[in-house]
Amino acid sequence: MWFDVFEGLSIPFLGTVLGSACVFFMKKELSRNVQRALTGFAGGVMVAASIWSLLIPAMNLSEDKGRLAFLPAFIGFWLGILFLLFLDRVIPHLHMYADKAEGPKSRAAKTTMMVLAVTLHNIPEGMAVGVVYAGLLSGSAEITAGGALALSLGIAIQNFPEGAIISMPLYAEGKSKTKSFALGALSGAVEPIGALLTVLFAGLLVPAMPYLLAFAAGAMIYVVVEELIPEMSAGEHSNIGVVLFACGFTVMMALDVALG
Repeated sequence: MWFDVFEGLSIPFLGTVLGSACVFFMKKELSRNVQRALTGFAGGVMVAASIWSLLIPAMNLSEDKGRLAFLPAFIGFWLGILFLLFLDRVIPHLHMYADKAEGPKSRAAKTTMMVLAVTLHNIPEGMAVGVVYAGLLSGSAEITAGGALALSLGIAIQNFPEGAIISMPLYAEGKSKTKSFALGALSGAVEPIGALLTVLFAGLLVPAMPYLLAFAAGAMIYVVVEELIPEMSAGEHSNIGVVLFACGFTVMMALDVALG
């Protein structure tokens, strides 16, 4: 079981690493339309994962509450939103295509701020994978090995374009390919670390599992609405982002249902 857990926790990070490695094989920066398409796809995956892998299991785990079965998911979801809102305010970061950094004033380099932005929205993804595998270890009937693997694969799929989106612009700005790759990969390191810490405390987290699943969902939805949707919709030809959003959503939905 533990081998499956470590494998599941490492899959999303592998997606980021492989995406960052694109800098070694591609000569030019990704076009704006390609970046918009990849961002839309990532957003679709995250929304579908939030619903099928997190919110629905959270409500199913609380079905003994009858008509109030939604309450733990409701509370957890809002706590996740507020947590990401807090991080957004206290961590200096720079979103793609933005001219002005968010959060407190910082003298950090533009590249550092970009990596922090990606790292910031990788936090809820790591939490989501960790909470699901913690639920699997606890023996929760609502979380299966296939469902946990589906979430890991879905996050890895959407991490691949994220890795490319961060490493390619860094290279275009003058960083070496090796440094661009390293920074892109580093942005995803928070995921397996956060996920592993969550799993290690699995026994303590069992009573709060519905809240934690919904917490991760709220945090991911915050990232999608605050960052990914504006980026995929900016400028002309925004329909590309919308179509790829739908593709990402249906891919993750299919994975969760087929494997879960």
